Amino acid sequence: MTGGQGWGPRPTLTDRRGRPRRTGLRRLLPTWRMVTGGVLAVLIVLIGGFFLGYALVSIPDPNAAATAQSNVYVYADGTTEIARDGAINRENVTLSGVAKTAQHAVLSAEDRNFYHESAVSPKAMLRAAWNTATGKGRQSGSTITQQYVKNYYLNQSQTAVRKVKEFFIAIKLDRNETKDQILEGYLNTSYYGRNAYGIQAASQAYFGVNASELTTAQGAYLATLLNAPSEYDLVAHPENAPAAKGRWNYVLDGMVKEGWLSQSERNATVFPGIDKPKPVASKAGQRGYIIEAVNRYLSDNHIVDADTLRLGGYRIVTTIQKPKEDAFVAAAQRNIYDRLGHRTVDKYVRAGGASIDPATGNVVALYGGIDYTKQYVSSATNATYPPGSTFKPVIFASAVQHESSTQDKEPITPKTVYDGTNKREVIGPDGPTGYKPENEDQGSYPDITVTRAMDKSVNAVFAQMAQDVGTRKVIDTAHDLGMPDDVKIPETPAMALGAFGASPLDMAQMYATLANHGKEIPYSLVLKITKDGNDVSLPKRDAVQSVPRQAADTTTSILRSVVDSPGATATVAQDSGWPSAAKTGTADDDIAAWFAGYTPKLATVVAVLGMNPDNGKQEKLYGAMNLPRINGGGPPGSVWADYTAAALKGVPKQNFSLDVQSGLPTQPPATTASPTDTPTSTPPTSEPPTTPPPTTTVPPTTQPPTTEPPTTQPPTTEPTPSDTFNPIGGVTGGTSPGGGGGGGGGGDGSGTAGPDGNSSPGG
Repeated sequence: MTGGQGWGPRPTLTDRRGRPRRTGLRRLLPTWRMVTGGVLAVLIVLIGGFFLGYALVSIPDPNAAATAQSNVYVYADGTTEIARDGAINRENVTLSGVAKTAQHAVLSAEDRNFYHESAVSPKAMLRAAWNTATGKGRQSGSTITQQYVKNYYLNQSQTAVRKVKEFFIAIKLDRNETKDQILEGYLNTSYYGRNAYGIQAASQAYFGVNASELTTAQGAYLATLLNAPSEYDLVAHPENAPAAKGRWNYVLDGMVKEGWLSQSERNATVFPGIDKPKPVASKAGQRGYIIEAVNRYLSDNHIVDADTLRLGGYRIVTTIQKPKEDAFVAAAQRNIYDRLGHRTVDKYVRAGGASIDPATGNVVALYGGIDYTKQYVSSATNATYPPGSTFKPVIFASAVQHESSTQDKEPITPKTVYDGTNKREVIGPDGPTGYKPENEDQGSYPDITVTRAMDKSVNAVFAQMAQDVGTRKVIDTAHDLGMPDDVKIPETPAMALGAFGASPLDMAQMYATLANHGKEIPYSLVLKITKDGNDVSLPKRDAVQSVPRQAADTTTSILRSVVDSPGATATVAQDSGWPSAAKTGTADDDIAAWFAGYTPKLATVVAVLGMNPDNGKQEKLYGAMNLPRINGGGPPGSVWADYTAAALKGVPKQNFSLDVQSGLPTQPPATTASPTDTPTSTPPTSEPPTTPPPTTTVPPTTQPPTTEPPTTQPPTTEPTPSDTFNPIGGVTGGTSPGGGGGGGGGGDGSGTAGPDGNSSPGG
């Protein structure tokens, strides 16, 4: 056909480049170029996103919960726990402080490729996501590094943002820290149930051992708990035993597969016994007192300041020996608290004490009171009560130390004779001082040796001796023996009555120095302290011969007499069964009674104090424990003897080895009362009473008799008004004219009550 449109094949459509166009369904399918471009675009976005995320996500500061730890206090044996103090039960340890098999068990349970693969495992993450999506249970694809990041830097929330942060932080952390450091952090931050954070706390919670002592079976069980801490605690959920043991077997089999455990060892491993949950060690009983004293010791000695200590993480091995601590508690309970009744005065009774090993200076027992949760003020460290006549040995030790003489130029020795007349005026270098101290029950001893004056705690003798030695020298000797500098001792002869505040721990330090032949070793409450497994330096405590041995040993010799001589005030110490040296003391108005003494192995001070629980005010103890008066040789001495006997049970008895002043026996002879040390009923005519005796007797309610019958004839005269203790200015003269800075009293705390109801402090 010509001249018109021809009929033939339809022409093929092409694109601008002349290529055939896609038609039909092919038009809907991506080309290989599109696929390639899309893949490249996705890769570019992913790579860009990775680098952007890597750049934007930095390693943050650890979260507060992850760094919080307890302070752990343990007895001197290094293992028996006293208490944990802190909101989070965690105690960090180094990796070397975790048993190797326990480390391998955790790796077997959580990340067997930890040491030779990267910080993240995309394959594991995809597998976990697939299993979770397909209903095989929620699973974690996180490596140990990622889990550590979650525990230490982030939180437990299951959000996409948290997972992204976890991913990038883990990669960065893997570049900045070693695998060992990451594993150590993971072990210390993981939760194991029973409020135990970290493997050390878990080891104690489930097995009562340190992480370094875990067996293979125990380590595998703790690794099992990481998967389900609450459900796999078989004490709480015994019904879950099949699942827990199945997981335990999986951990052990993995250890064999990885070469961390031989098959024979695996076959010999049996499922461990699990301890019952222990109650959290609170501050009840003596725990609070010990924690308080230890914390103060660390702060006062600039070892760890209080603010840093509150952050936690310290393991503190104390000097407290549990058997001795238990013995102190039992002795106080038996001799004091079991004797309390329902009288108002009984609620005022407080007891405290401290016991020091003289050879080391270590405080081996500390008794703060009946219970920290009931009486939170520690009577062991309470330095507001006067120690009474327990200070008299310091005056004599100072006399020997400084080779002092009497006013008649006679050297002061245990044999030196003094005038112990009641209210004898103290004579100074310029004549009478105006201070006239009272003796116990107004007893007079016109001629009495220093030894017997110590036996009977004659105030007139030691007030004069303080003047003879020089009160400043006596104070220096007290500090040489270990009395803290902040204890303000009055620079007057009234120091003979202990008219100042000191704690049982302060007094125990001084008596320990006497027991150690004048070598002072500053006391310690801490044997060792670590933070995150690293030792914290402790101050050096070298023994220093601060007081000459002869001065200390001669003092010991006359304190032996106070224990061994009939009629002396500390004979109760004989009940300990040990050679002992001791002194008693009682504060004015019977607000405190003391017993301070030592054997060659142990120096201990016990005090019974009167305190109103409602306002903290010091209270008189007349009538407490159904006794007319609390004497140092009474309940405090009984506690001392019982405690010492129990604390030294099984220890071979040892006598004192003394280097005393020449011409004196090394051991005191047993003495009996003689005409020179028997109190007379009235003062000699050369020293008339400064005030006439009252004509009426004192009612029993204000003048309780001594609980220990006197061994010598008591005076027949009526008492005169006593001097009173002024907590600010020391002891103030009562009715003595011109009496400044002085007081009355003497003996074993059995000072005599005057018409105003006050009593003279006793010894």
